[in-house]
Amino acid sequence: MKLPSQTIGLAAAVTSAATFSTSGAFVKPLLEAGWSPAAAVTARALTAGLLLLPFVLLSLRGRWDALWRGRWRVLGMGVIAVAFTQLTYFAAIHRIPVSAALLIEYQAPLLLVIWVALTTRRLPRPAVLLGSVLAIGGLVLVIGPGALEAVDPLGVLLAFVAAGGCAVYFVVAARPADGLPPVALAGAGLLLGGLTLALAGLAGLVPMTATTGDVPLLGSPVPWWVPLMVVALFGTAIAYASGIFGSSRLGSRLASFVGLLEVVFASILAWIVVGEQLTPLQMAGGVLILAGIAAIPAEPPVPAVEPAPMVSARAE
Repeated sequence: MKLPSQTIGLAAAVTSAATFSTSGAFVKPLLEAGWSPAAAVTARALTAGLLLLPFVLLSLRGRWDALWRGRWRVLGMGVIAVAFTQLTYFAAIHRIPVSAALLIEYQAPLLLVIWVALTTRRLPRPAVLLGSVLAIGGLVLVIGPGALEAVDPLGVLLAFVAAGGCAVYFVVAARPADGLPPVALAGAGLLLGGLTLALAGLAGLVPMTATTGDVPLLGSPVPWWVPLMVVALFGTAIAYASGIFGSSRLGSRLASFVGLLEVVFASILAWIVVGEQLTPLQMAGGVLILAGIAAIPAEPPVPAVEPAPMVSARAE
């Protein structure tokens, strides 16, 4: 029995949210060992891009014209969704608490709803409004009401810029493929994003520091490359590839709301790995996020534009 397209897309989007949630737990040991955030993100993006490279080549099968036709999507994914969003997010958490930055960045689904309302000049459907209220309310409960106490105006602004970059990720991911496989978009975008960050570091725009000693992970010292490989494979390569695939099936709006599950999975992971207790408010927030996602209607897929057939001018 063939599964419906939206069911497959939902499974991919949930997989993306779950794998994205591993990032914090495995990047944190590197940061505590002296890695700068920009260096960690650069190594993460480049390593993930290289891990996906064989699959990129296999999926393209020499059809480089698909990569050229999708160059603007690759550029948007690499420069804005990967490099720009990560830089602004890390700049934000230097000024405001991480919980506040997360709460603001995950307003991306709401930004998409507002953008569609402004561009179409039509109010969102009641189901969309209800889903937005439930999901954002649940997000506040999972992250913690204390996140609303951010006071640094520049930090708040940077976090909102990161939210805009996150919204761009879902929009770019949901665009018609035009022959460019999701894994190719993910791999090429990560390599471009990693190179962009590396150039920013070489230019002195962001600090680039790293260490090569052992780092603590799950209570034991491990080589520095162990957490890097885990976050590169699961929290980056699989997360981006499955997220792009899911967005192409669900549309940017619903996929962005499913992406809110990342904070729920991160809380569960913190409970399992480091013993952080889940509070009743967090569990209630997770239920509200699920209810909000269930209320959001899926968007019809955007049909890809097929090239017009060539017609010979000579009569046969």
